[in-house]
Amino acid sequence: MTIDDVDRGLLAALQEDAGQSYAALGQAVGLSAGSAHERVRKLKAAGVIRRTTVDVDPAALGAGVLAFVLLEADAWMGDSREALLAVPAVEEAHIIAGPASVLVKVRTRSTEDLQATLRALHGVEGVTSTQTVVVLESFFERQPAVV
Repeated sequence: MTIDDVDRGLLAALQEDAGQSYAALGQAVGLSAGSAHERVRKLKAAGVIRRTTVDVDPAALGAGVLAFVLLEADAWMGDSREALLAVPAVEEAHIIAGPASVLVKVRTRSTEDLQATLRALHGVEGVTSTQTVVVLESFFERQPAVV
């Protein structure tokens, strides 16, 4: 699918507020509500829009501890997706090149919960050690730029 400037405008508007009406989306990019709806449907069908979600403040839900954990392994970790999904505090997991095999992003309620999460990560097959970086303050987290 070729993404044009109208699609980029729709994507930017949806990233700002995915709950707005098709009429508001259309007005933002110079389309009718029906045309905006059809464009969004095509972007979803093509996999450009993977999902529609709500951006919730984790601290408001009591998950104020954010950490990034490097998982070192003695085996290829490309098959560890399900095991990492089974650890509730893991928000993201990435196979990486560099000082470790996998980088995971975790959020917990407390440092005690972080310790329990680290124990669970050590239980994932192939993991030999972890290195953890605890975030003290986040300046921002942003969505991918629509360019």
